[in-house]
Amino acid sequence: MEDAFVMERPRKRLFMALLSLSLLVVGFLVYAIWRISYLGLREINSYLPLILGSILAGLFLITGLGIVGIVGAILGVPFLSMFQTRTYALINALFPIAILLGKMFGFDRRKIERSFIAVSNQIIHQQNIKIPANRLLVVTPHCLQLASCPHKITRDPMANCKRCGGCDIGALVSLAEEIGFHFFVVTGGTLARQTVKNIRPKAVLAIACERDLTSGIQDVYPLPAVGVMNIRPNGPCYNTHVDIEQVRQEITRMLIDESPEQSEDANG
Repeated sequence: MEDAFVMERPRKRLFMALLSLSLLVVGFLVYAIWRISYLGLREINSYLPLILGSILAGLFLITGLGIVGIVGAILGVPFLSMFQTRTYALINALFPIAILLGKMFGFDRRKIERSFIAVSNQIIHQQNIKIPANRLLVVTPHCLQLASCPHKITRDPMANCKRCGGCDIGALVSLAEEIGFHFFVVTGGTLARQTVKNIRPKAVLAIACERDLTSGIQDVYPLPAVGVMNIRPNGPCYNTHVDIEQVRQEITRMLIDESPEQSEDANG
């Protein structure tokens, strides 16, 4: 099948290369804005071009430092918490430019999105987020449910899934009961955003295809969101699967360790 999905390790360097090109584009735009404004501003006040140039140069410098921070996150180099937040903001801000540049150079959009998800996840990992299980929201598309299943699990899979083993929804429901996070199956971006608004989590783990993950990560920003790509042996949006062990690992990474020993220490 043409669109059958084979799990391929995402290459972070593709998105990083496009980010670097984005920095050059930003630099060109900064210079163009300053150059076009120069004569008009000088007629008003001789200091205005210098002031504007300093502001624009500062923005360019912040963007450059942010890209350095992204490289540091990928390489595992620790950096300041404030810089982590700026870095996460930067990749979301420059993503549309990276997609446009990728299209100009003939890169496959899905590969760029996959690379973006890998970079975004790496930055979230570097932030070392620790939250209680009841403040984590896990959302997945309805295509993870077996197409022939007669049970409506959208919005409330915990109550309506029969856990027959025909798809991965049952395993996720069991995982949610075991760990205690919020779990919802959604039919699209609108319902996903509504779910985030209602639950008000501190972090999100989303399971979806590249397109939905990239748009979802940007929709919930500045809320940290980890993306896990689904597996599509039957093509897109039909009887998809997910690596349950990968989901468990990503969830465990974000949760506060509430071991009995720690609970006893906390109580006294």
